Amino acid sequence: MTGLASLDLAAIPDEDEALRPAVRAFLEEAVCSRPADRRARSWSGYDPAFSRELARRGWLGLTLPPEYGGGGRSSFARFVIAEEMLNAGAPVGSHWIADRQSGPLILKYGTEDQKRFYLPRICRGEAFFCIGMSEPNAGSDLASIATRAEREGDQWVLNGQKIWTTNAHGSHFMIALVRTSGSTSDRQKGLSQVIIDLSLPGVTVRPIEDLSGDSHFCEVFFENVRLRPDALIGTEGQGWEQVTAELAFERSGPERIYSSMVLLDEWLAFVRTKMGGSPASTRLAGRLAAHLAPLRALSIAVTEKLSRGESPVVEAALVKDLGTSFEQMVPAVIADDLGSRAPELVPMELWQTLAYATQSSPSYSLRGGTREILRGMIARGLGLR
Repeated sequence: MTGLASLDLAAIPDEDEALRPAVRAFLEEAVCSRPADRRARSWSGYDPAFSRELARRGWLGLTLPPEYGGGGRSSFARFVIAEEMLNAGAPVGSHWIADRQSGPLILKYGTEDQKRFYLPRICRGEAFFCIGMSEPNAGSDLASIATRAEREGDQWVLNGQKIWTTNAHGSHFMIALVRTSGSTSDRQKGLSQVIIDLSLPGVTVRPIEDLSGDSHFCEVFFENVRLRPDALIGTEGQGWEQVTAELAFERSGPERIYSSMVLLDEWLAFVRTKMGGSPASTRLAGRLAAHLAPLRALSIAVTEKLSRGESPVVEAALVKDLGTSFEQMVPAVIADDLGSRAPELVPMELWQTLAYATQSSPSYSLRGGTREILRGMIARGLGLR
């Protein structure tokens, strides 16, 4: 291959697998009694108290250094925690982005003052982040970003709009990709990343209600927002390179595979019963397992690269594209299976969970980069573009 490196099989180290029993025991008590359709919201579920409890147990900021309050563990440790949380349907949405990518980004590109201010707060579950990338009329074409931060004295003055920003209404800070020089015709040039305190005057956050009635996507407007000089993170004009590396954290993990896992578990519990079992459902269960097993192996292989400090951007795009396809397939095929039965024979909780997953699944291939963008990246990785 050319730009797409080979992905050797990797295994989660024993010391990280050892985290599972304690995490499962905690989740069994804290989460598993909740209704399945509520647990199905998982990484869009907002529960700051739950996030702070994870922090108290040392399960936030696992990959960050101890001197900043982190666990000093590898990406495998976070993979184990994330996998268990999503399998149980834990409400991880409040801390999810800060723990997954904002913290590692600040650690890599931030100043010492930025690290000492933000990272301990992330590890304590006190600082929640969102990511400001997509804009109206730009979608996933980040190179056409028009939101601008311009120097005025010793401050940055921010104007523009972001859209499809996950959980902006529940976040304290946004790390946004903005234009600090040039125009949209310059494409990737002149872009920078800034940290925005969302409580500042001039910031307006407007939630967007989706088909399910939830509002985890938002529009965010900036009108003459004055940012401190240290709002810039990394190097001015190098935002494109920084955000590209950041996306490897966003696209490669189990969250791009397990969004429909609560539904799958509920359906499997039903088809294991005398009333729910059938030859067709057994074949379908095998088909889904055959999709899931290599996907998980692929995600672990990318995690291995992240643990070595690499930035497997193209491989992460592959995980995201295949993972969201699986996540969208689960509610579709389960709907076909349940639709072939008498409605009264199917548990109401399973119907409700299916309804939520069906309504939310169109967003899976939108968040974190659309399918078209990802496949363009994969094609370039294969030397085809």
